[in-house]
Amino acid sequence: MKKVALVTGAGSGIGRAAALALARAGYHVVLNGRREQPLQFTAEQASHLADQFVVISGDISDPKAVDAMFAQVKERFGRLDVLFNNAGISAPAVPMEDLTYDQWQSVIGVNLTGAFLCTQAAIRIMKAQEPQGGRIINNGSVSAHAPRPNSAPYTATKHAMTGLTKSTSLDGRRYNIACGQIDIGNALTEMTQRMSEGVPQADGSIRGEATMDVQDVANAVVYMAELPLSANVQFMTVMATKMPFIGRG
Repeated sequence: MKKVALVTGAGSGIGRAAALALARAGYHVVLNGRREQPLQFTAEQASHLADQFVVISGDISDPKAVDAMFAQVKERFGRLDVLFNNAGISAPAVPMEDLTYDQWQSVIGVNLTGAFLCTQAAIRIMKAQEPQGGRIINNGSVSAHAPRPNSAPYTATKHAMTGLTKSTSLDGRRYNIACGQIDIGNALTEMTQRMSEGVPQADGSIRGEATMDVQDVANAVVYMAELPLSANVQFMTVMATKMPFIGRG
């Protein structure tokens, strides 16, 4: 019996790479994102595995959309083995005092509330299925440890993701549900191409930063997913070796 994984934010970047890697590892993969076209493009990147992908577009900050998505997963597969809470957005990089309420709420809605809603729905399936249990992997980002300048909404949600990870790990034990967090730094995707060109630093300067292949992140996600439920990677940091995360500046 093939295992089933659901990846949010699967239409680009880390989500796309992780979804493809999970499919190559033998999973049926449910691709979620706000827009259907990028999700279809993800599936087309591994056309020989087309029968392993299911596209379900929807806004994970909307409880009704989340309920509908997980109902489809349960109806089609009858189970869920892995949830990768990967979807995330950021607000404009402006001083905190200039952020609007709507900009703040938008980031909170996707990055934190969306992850909570998906976690909640996944637990309901995982605790009821046979064999019982499953794995939830949260994308925390190195922002779960240290902020970039002008990133309050994103950084706040990623710090909160650590709390959600710990609570899910604790509360899921009784149902054989393992939850871990992967903190990713400077994976080269469409969103991070500017890293090598120059981004603001804590000292006010603009400097280029090292990046790493996004496939290395995807491989790490598969490693976490493939562990037996008796073992768990609670926290993993995978980052570009030379990025300015460890140290002072």
